[in-house]
Amino acid sequence: MAASTTTTAEPKRRHHREITLSSSPTAAEPSPHSPQPPPMPATFFSSSSPSSLYPYPSNPTYPSTFSNFNSALTAGLLNPMSPPPQARPCPTLYQMMASDPSDDDVSSSSVITSPPPSSSSLVVEKQGIIRQRISRILGNRSPGRQFNEMNSSDIRVILSSRDGYSVDLSVHCPILVGHSRFFAGKLRGNGLVGVGQLTVELTDCEEVEVYVETLKLMYCRDLRRRLMRENVSKVLGILKVSAAIGFDAGVLSCLEYLEATPWSEDEEEKVPSLLSELHIKGRDASEVLQRVCPGTTAATEQNFDENEVLLKLLNIVLEGKDEKARRDMKGLISKMLSESANQNDLTNESLYSACDGCLRKLGHHFLRAAASDFLEVDQIARQADNLHWILDILIDRQIAEDFLKTWVSQSEMSKAHSSVPPLHRFEVSRVTGRLFMGIGKGQVLASKDLRCLLLQTWLVPFYDDFGWMRRASKGLDRHSIEDGLSNTILTLPLAGQQDIFLAWFDRFLNSGEDCPNIRRGFEVWWRRAFWRRKGDQPD
Repeated sequence: MAASTTTTAEPKRRHHREITLSSSPTAAEPSPHSPQPPPMPATFFSSSSPSSLYPYPSNPTYPSTFSNFNSALTAGLLNPMSPPPQARPCPTLYQMMASDPSDDDVSSSSVITSPPPSSSSLVVEKQGIIRQRISRILGNRSPGRQFNEMNSSDIRVILSSRDGYSVDLSVHCPILVGHSRFFAGKLRGNGLVGVGQLTVELTDCEEVEVYVETLKLMYCRDLRRRLMRENVSKVLGILKVSAAIGFDAGVLSCLEYLEATPWSEDEEEKVPSLLSELHIKGRDASEVLQRVCPGTTAATEQNFDENEVLLKLLNIVLEGKDEKARRDMKGLISKMLSESANQNDLTNESLYSACDGCLRKLGHHFLRAAASDFLEVDQIARQADNLHWILDILIDRQIAEDFLKTWVSQSEMSKAHSSVPPLHRFEVSRVTGRLFMGIGKGQVLASKDLRCLLLQTWLVPFYDDFGWMRRASKGLDRHSIEDGLSNTILTLPLAGQQDIFLAWFDRFLNSGEDCPNIRRGFEVWWRRAFWRRKGDQPD
């Protein structure tokens, strides 16, 4: 423990003896929702006769320096929004009060001092902004005129920043001792209560305005209502200072505010991080964290089973009635699944269970339509669209091979395809087209037999519906489908490629735009089959 005693110059108001303390604070009984506060390096000035230095009993729960706390306070969590700097220098609060006739009856004054102008314009600009904020805080006499009242106060608090400017406040010993376990330990533990005028200096403060706001809140009777004027970032700063000085009422009010107010996405990270850093425990802190952190009880584990919740959402979308809402929610669910870091959030069994249900309904209604029973024929397009969406999810998760096996086995539906009006059946061919795209891009790795069977079963129905797909499907990526089909064909042996491309050549010349244009694949096949076989190269 280091200590020094220095006699200061005689001020106009009183004679003081300066006592500088650097020991750990007095231990205080912890609150259930507040952590032990860190040390506050302070300088005490007493108007009584010179006395010896009072050593503070150490408390192992406090860090060693107050600067560590201030560094953490400004680590990026607690910077309130700042107003833009003004071009002209801002007047001090003393100058503002001297020129304001409405405050003639107020005997208190606050002087915000700063060092000589620095060569760095950024430092000067920052100090000007801070002075504006503090002037606004001190200029508002709410919640009571006792705060910063010089005539009735018995403690002078000086808050000094690292940049060199300071704020001089007039406060009352009963308020500090009654609301702050830190100040109570410092003042009572060293016999400084009731000794006359004291001056306490807190040095190395970076967010001075947060300290000023927190001390002012000690004079407020309804803290929760007062905090309603602030934003989450400001309240987080007040929470940290309140926890540091053992201002339990401030901590509780900040927790109640955070539990009730909405958070932004960025604040969802800051709030739990700060509570964890401060080691704030108790029911109030738990209620705040429940918004983003589910509990560990059996009931909450059941409610937060991610697989069950997602499967339930998936089935609700598949069975929804409003088509526009279904489209919107499909996009939302797909985005959530794509961005999820946990690939086990929805199991393969759950996805294929939903897929099988859609496929059964599709086959049922498709065969009924082929038999000229058009009751609920709109279910064909609906279930085909559902399958297309689930297939997108399966391909994104690289687990679509089993779907391909199931799709190529639908020979009965493929044979009945021509008996269903194109208006109702073309959505089925969109599923085939999506498989072509997946295989063509290497997103679906299937055996040669499966690829051949896919083309044998579904290529002709796909050709038949391509014109309808091109005209009726909004947002159809025709070129991607054509490239996917070309690449799928080119994965076959040359003999299989030749049969398919020659049949396409004849069909394309007779159908034109109603047939997919796979000319690029045709050229690749020709080069493979004839130029390379003969050893010739194109000019």
